[in-house]
Amino acid sequence: MIALLTFTLVLLALLGLPLFITLAAGSLAATWLSGLDTALLAVELNRLASSPFLAAIPLFTLSGVVLAAGGAPQRMIHLFNALVGWLPGGTAAVALASCAFFTAFSGASGVTILALGGLMMRLLLHAGYSERFNLGLLTTSGSLGLLFPPSLAILLYGIVAGVSIDQLFLAGIVPGLLLMAMLGLYCLFIGGRAHVPRHSFSLQTLGREVVRNFWDLLLPVGILAGIFGGFVTITEASACTAVYVLLLEGVIHREIHLLRDLPQLLGESALLTGSILIILGVAMGLTNLLIDAQVPMHILAWIETRIHSPLQFLMLLNLFLLVVGCMMDIFSATVVVVPLILPIAARYHVDPVHLGIIFLANLEIGYSTPPVGINLFIASQRFGRPVLSLFRAALPFLALMLLWLVLVTYEPIFTLWWQ
Repeated sequence: MIALLTFTLVLLALLGLPLFITLAAGSLAATWLSGLDTALLAVELNRLASSPFLAAIPLFTLSGVVLAAGGAPQRMIHLFNALVGWLPGGTAAVALASCAFFTAFSGASGVTILALGGLMMRLLLHAGYSERFNLGLLTTSGSLGLLFPPSLAILLYGIVAGVSIDQLFLAGIVPGLLLMAMLGLYCLFIGGRAHVPRHSFSLQTLGREVVRNFWDLLLPVGILAGIFGGFVTITEASACTAVYVLLLEGVIHREIHLLRDLPQLLGESALLTGSILIILGVAMGLTNLLIDAQVPMHILAWIETRIHSPLQFLMLLNLFLLVVGCMMDIFSATVVVVPLILPIAARYHVDPVHLGIIFLANLEIGYSTPPVGINLFIASQRFGRPVLSLFRAALPFLALMLLWLVLVTYEPIFTLWWQ
């Protein structure tokens, strides 16, 4: 009975049934088959609603939506182009930096590809890069900012795992910068080998762009200084960010009309936030039942008979998470998988903060990996290319990201440098 029900739900999910319906049905069925009261599921919803960090998700989401509508991506491109466009491969570095910055605030790689993809493709082609290189760069760049504050992925992991979000933000900075440096050096190599023309550096142009983007640049500086300086909590920082972004785009740059455009922007952010919260709510109920049924303990007992060291566990964990990243979006995977692997990782003395960065790094790579890597499908729609050709174009970048994953996984100093 249980096996048939599980197979049916998995099949329906693969055929396109919304994930929250699949998880909710699984939760209700598991409760009924266990002879438990379905009111147990509401306990998890109450715990979620009482989380002190919950309000940060819709507020940071609204900030990302407003920045996208207000032309912040275009301003970032001009700034980074003036800053590093003179380097060999400088235009590609501009694409990397712009996508990472925007993803950190939008929280979704698909939004980054759709918002910046067309503009960056034209800039890269005009600079002399091959189309294949451009497609690989833009397909993988969509997820580069997931480890930088105020990433929604880090917020969600912290809420689900019960880990300090401040510590997660600190832990993600060095791995994120390391990945940016590795990919940036590769872009410089390609730019030099292809003899891509460089932009002439102009201190006057750079100064003009810095002045033009002065208030934009204060945003990440203010968030980092406020949170890590102990002046504001994560939730307070999200509220300040939302207010600041509205003033930035509505009053300073005047790219949006607060009265006319705000209802639509609120609707877009509510849609994105709602999709995250509804999955989070039903999934936490299901994972609570799995924990009550000691499923993680059974998995741990199976692993302990075959895995005898933290190194072996981390190798197996990476393989598992890469598969998860290919099959699920990062928000769904977080609420479904994290509660199951936390107790197992604790058994092998893996720091939960270090585990969080490993988890997100794997899923960041999974965004651009078949069979259902979301970046591949969004880029296919945006650029009109087959998914398989995009995957081939992304292979050099994925190889570097896998090397980066090995470094981050087996050298905790990259994530726990602040301890």
